Amino acid sequence: MAATIYIVDDEPNILTTLDGCMRDEGYTVVTQNHPMEIEKDLAKVHPDVVLLDIWMPERDGIEALSIIKRIDPTIEVIVVTGHGNIRTAVEVTRLGAYDFVEKPINLDTLLAAVDGALARRGGARAVAKPLPVVTTQPGSGRGGRHQRTLRRSVVVGGMGLHSGEKTGVILSPLGPGSGILFTDINRGDTVPALVDYVDTTGYATTLRHGTTVVHTTEHFLATLSMYGVTNLMVKVHEELPIMDGSAAEFCRVVEEAGIEEQAAAITPLVVEESYVVGDEAKGVYVKVEPAELLTVTYTIDYPEPIGRDTYTFRATGPEAFRQEIAPARTFGFLKDIAQLEQMGLGGGGRMDNFILVDDVEKRVLNTELRFPNEFTRHKILDILGDFALLGRPIQAHITGVRSGHTENSAMVRKLAALGRA
Repeated sequence: MAATIYIVDDEPNILTTLDGCMRDEGYTVVTQNHPMEIEKDLAKVHPDVVLLDIWMPERDGIEALSIIKRIDPTIEVIVVTGHGNIRTAVEVTRLGAYDFVEKPINLDTLLAAVDGALARRGGARAVAKPLPVVTTQPGSGRGGRHQRTLRRSVVVGGMGLHSGEKTGVILSPLGPGSGILFTDINRGDTVPALVDYVDTTGYATTLRHGTTVVHTTEHFLATLSMYGVTNLMVKVHEELPIMDGSAAEFCRVVEEAGIEEQAAAITPLVVEESYVVGDEAKGVYVKVEPAELLTVTYTIDYPEPIGRDTYTFRATGPEAFRQEIAPARTFGFLKDIAQLEQMGLGGGGRMDNFILVDDVEKRVLNTELRFPNEFTRHKILDILGDFALLGRPIQAHITGVRSGHTENSAMVRKLAALGRA
């Protein structure tokens, strides 16, 4: 039996276009150009999915969404708008919308959203169409694992560390084989979370595909990697929120959404030889070596109050990550603030979302450390996030010595090339 799509939009041309497209896909379609008639329609029609415009006279889409969910919470609603922003997207998702699609509408994006909504509802087309994405194919290796996604969509808001702008993220489940996809909330363009799309590595890891860019990906990707999440739509505008400078809030969000194990498998990249990127003689490098369990060792060496320190993290599961690594915050030096401002970066830095270090006075200026070696642990967080850009788990011992995002990305490129060979 065909699923029923209910379309509410006050623009006749869009209503006609969407009606035709949905009917071409085999759906039963009911349309409405007057939002004040929604209650009457829902008394007669029991749709599986609603396509709902935001900006309409007399009753806007946010009010309409609340009414639809009050009448029948099981109806999946996809909000469609030509005047969207991250605040609107966060608000409608919190009210229960399944997805948020921008006008002008990309038909493939809309159909993927409808398929995903039906999959969650258990509708006629239960498998979502995967969006186009370049993936790293699993090679030979041991220990195949189940792919994972989130059980439901969730939102999180915050400030972009480098843009200084209010931002947010909508996380939506995706089907097996989709990968982690960053989608620009204003345009619908996607950037796969793969090392092929790394654009810059100064101060943070930035991904780019065409004109679509996503800044500061590493803390978030580290969290997904450590929770084994392999398929996810991440809707964002240019920069992920910095939260408190750590990954702790991302852990909370993932746990709140819940994790769904999928039938498809993903094979880890098992490192069977040693590889080095950087200069061991100068003591700035990243090395990977064979290991039975993902292990990361990092050696930091800065002037006091940071000093020289080495810490090893064994990735035994999400709990170890949440306790040992996720709370470690990003840090910066007082002497670098002016340079960051000249580069247009650091505009979102606040006294509560990073550790500010004065290496002249040899002290931390703005907070108490969560761990005596919080700086070292944060470098491990960065490594985990950058290595997540392999697009698959890795089984290796990773050693970083005074290294950063640039060395991490170079090593991941090397490993990705080996995995494709």
